[in-house]
Amino acid sequence: MATEPSYGQTRRKRFELQFEKVLWKLRLIAILPVIMSLTSTGVTFVLGTLEIGKAILGLGTFADQDKAYVARVLGGVVSGIDLYLIGIAMLIFGYGVYELLISPIDAARNEEKAGEGLLDIRDLDQLKEKLVKVLVVALIVSAFKPMLSLPIVDSPSLAFFCLSVLLLAISGFLVTGDLGKSKKH
Repeated sequence: MATEPSYGQTRRKRFELQFEKVLWKLRLIAILPVIMSLTSTGVTFVLGTLEIGKAILGLGTFADQDKAYVARVLGGVVSGIDLYLIGIAMLIFGYGVYELLISPIDAARNEEKAGEGLLDIRDLDQLKEKLVKVLVVALIVSAFKPMLSLPIVDSPSLAFFCLSVLLLAISGFLVTGDLGKSKKH
């Protein structure tokens, strides 16, 4: 025979349900990092565009075409690309937080190729993995920038340059996640 819940149990259950509703709605505070990361994406894209634009405008002084000039122009372009990559990382973060904590984005699911690409984030591990990949690529680009103006004047400086290139190549290989894994077909 099933017994009727007592008044205390019913009251406790109502309190638990109310508390869970409030708790569930508190997840919406995650909209703040979403908005800030999307704002940061826009800012870094604008800064990257300005950096590349400044480098392109520097082409007007074509008479100063020495190695330092070329390194400055390429450095500006690489800085812009680095800012774009950081913006992409912020976009992935904002998108992932929204998808994981607030709501799936229906517009993304309705597209033809939905569920594919960098913004397809189903769990926290995927978000972390995608962020790490983009950030490592941004660090590789950042490390590449000083290499543009690295003077190679003797054997040790050439060896240092070659070692730097090798380390960047290894980093690029490791970030793809292919080390020790077989690809799914």
